[in-house]
Amino acid sequence: MAAPAHKMTAMPELSRAVADWVETVRELTQPRSVHWIEGNDAEARELTAQLVRARELTVLNAQEFPGCHLYRSSPNDVARVEHLTYICTRSQEDAGPNNHWMDPQQAHARMRELFRGCMRERTLYVIPYCMGPLESPMSRRGVEITDSPYVVLNMLIMTRAGRAALELIARDGRFVKGLHSIGELDPERRFIMHYPEELAIESYGSGYGGNALLGKKCHALRIASWQARTEGWLAEHMLIVGLQNPEGETHYIACAFPSACGKTNLAMLVPPESMPGWRVLTIGEDIAWLHPGPDGRLWAINPEAGCFGVVPGTNPQTNRNAYEMIRRDTLFTNVALTADNQPWWEGLTSGKPVLDWQGRPYDPARGPAAHPNSRFTVAARGNPSYSSRMEDPAGVPITAIVFGGRRREVAPLVYEARDWRHGVLVGASLASETTAAAVGQVGVVRRDPMAMQPFCGYNFGDYWQHWLEVGARLTRPPGVFHVNWFRRDSEGKFLWPGYGENLRVLAWMLDRCAGKAGATESPIGRLPLPADLNTRGLSIRPEALAALCSIDADVWRRECAQLREYLGGYGSHLPAALRAELEATERRLG
Repeated sequence: MAAPAHKMTAMPELSRAVADWVETVRELTQPRSVHWIEGNDAEARELTAQLVRARELTVLNAQEFPGCHLYRSSPNDVARVEHLTYICTRSQEDAGPNNHWMDPQQAHARMRELFRGCMRERTLYVIPYCMGPLESPMSRRGVEITDSPYVVLNMLIMTRAGRAALELIARDGRFVKGLHSIGELDPERRFIMHYPEELAIESYGSGYGGNALLGKKCHALRIASWQARTEGWLAEHMLIVGLQNPEGETHYIACAFPSACGKTNLAMLVPPESMPGWRVLTIGEDIAWLHPGPDGRLWAINPEAGCFGVVPGTNPQTNRNAYEMIRRDTLFTNVALTADNQPWWEGLTSGKPVLDWQGRPYDPARGPAAHPNSRFTVAARGNPSYSSRMEDPAGVPITAIVFGGRRREVAPLVYEARDWRHGVLVGASLASETTAAAVGQVGVVRRDPMAMQPFCGYNFGDYWQHWLEVGARLTRPPGVFHVNWFRRDSEGKFLWPGYGENLRVLAWMLDRCAGKAGATESPIGRLPLPADLNTRGLSIRPEALAALCSIDADVWRRECAQLREYLGGYGSHLPAALRAELEATERRLG
């Protein structure tokens, strides 16, 4: 595809370090042309128009979904490929058993051969970008080189990309290098390599978001978690949301959930009618960078500028704000189409698919109409619950940290950690049923500490120690909680209604942090009594609420035994404090 028409600019001269690296990549990949992304609306419109002309983008119903387009990825390229994702450190121990490891020299050699000449007859795009508000001291910069205009469009939405970011790179001289090519989209020639010690990423053979939008999981989590460890902060797979109570007080919480476990729904929660006076303010729905502040609290920014969310299940009942947000200026990936060119996905209560996510006539026998991991990419400002604090260079103060997974049993609706150290164990013990966001079997329970199993850029044992060290620097640490919206009864029915009603649980947490709500001690932490939760206007059976607020000691003894085995796999890297916390829990269980 031809590069968009543009005048030659002085952008390469803004940063000699970036220009020299781009020239090295140009010589290796041999593109037809090089285009430096300016980051303006005209450029995005021209790229979009060219993709439409090339039939790589489909214009959606302009009356119902103005400014929206559909992209279909290769059927073999629809999710993150964790088994092909490597952390390349000089020492394998630094990567840890939680990561696939490859020697950096071996990885570079393999990738050089893949990249050699791979952009012939393609345009090489240079995307300078900033993760976080442009002038925030918590932000970090990067440059992605790619041959995919689809990636460019996504990066323009998901980051602060273009000239302003390059000017910041020129000012401080530091940036993460990300090199990407779709290659031949051959699964046998697909790798995502991370070099934390070099602040570099190389990705080949995939055009899917998590593998190709290098500012997202690759930079903002895997590389940033390494940066955070060396610089004394936390890069986490967390949403950030503000909760304003009827008295006008606003508190911010950061929540870590594995992909497709309700992060976006919680970040854009709509208060139930039975809780008047509450407001929800969205700061971020996927990633949080948390820094200890001079006041002894944790302060957080959302490094992203947009949302790259899972779309199946999104409707006015489950997530009204997300549904309204994605009805304009949205890039959909792998959804189905109706006869009048509207996007369609499972979970919608209206419309009928006629083409599935691969563009074939829809046949239920071939599976869902929309891919289970189909996505939307949209600017965060379009969210009805968007908060301008998202662009605050100082970030927002965090009152509570919440961990949560998808568990049919074991975990109660909510429990509170005794202190920060116990909270690190709660986060390290997080487990969830797998979803369609990653390649592999769906519905298998796996350990996912802090929801960072696919994203931590170094040894989990060292990561937990870093959490302990950050907490030791906080004089006003946030409360730490665990939630499970997905508990089921013996018949497989959900015990808790979820969605907007989850605000009732969050309100209890905030009251706990303020010393206003009761709780009862249990071997695993502090549980609410049924009477401690606001259930006014909520239709829930007393026996269901009692089950949600209790634990089975036998089940938890088995859970602790499995956790002990899991944590033991980190050997000498496992912090002694974490081992001691687990032993204390086991003693309380008897």
